[in-house]
Amino acid sequence: MVITQPQLIQIMPGARRVAGIFLAAFNAAFIRYQISSVQRAAAFLAQIGHESGELHYVRELGSDAYLSKYDTGALAVRLGNTPEADGDGQQYRGRGLIQITGRRNYLACSQALFGDDRLLREPTLLEQPQWAVESAAWFWQSNGLNELADHDQFTTITRRINGGLNGLEDRLRLWARAKAVLCVS
Repeated sequence: MVITQPQLIQIMPGARRVAGIFLAAFNAAFIRYQISSVQRAAAFLAQIGHESGELHYVRELGSDAYLSKYDTGALAVRLGNTPEADGDGQQYRGRGLIQITGRRNYLACSQALFGDDRLLREPTLLEQPQWAVESAAWFWQSNGLNELADHDQFTTITRRINGGLNGLEDRLRLWARAKAVLCVS
């Protein structure tokens, strides 16, 4: 599966200024992570289109108060962050096009992408276009989302990415556009 810049812009018109920056990374990730059919690519692009505000955000937005939920308490522990208020919630905030969040997820992503723990030391690498795309494609494949896309299980994909159905209307709009542009039957 290869996507062109005009196709990417048709799917995500809001990404017009930055589409070219992400294009090569998308095409490489499609190969590496078996996003190899138009069904898989359409679902992937719709989900990351929503998660990233059409490629505008590669870092989770939020005040210190909002991000503190990742720093202490049950969610912090579930994400592999320390239970102390030490700033690791801010350090391991969501990054990349699917928002890798939490120390445990950063470590797993780092080992998959680099074979080491460099994302624990340099979490902002996931804000660079190549690694923003690679991390999203790794998450996609490692969570079985290719297979769900093969069976049009889009709401299940949304739940796996988001934990709920936040933004479902926008995701469905992007999915319909991606299927039309990529000629998914």
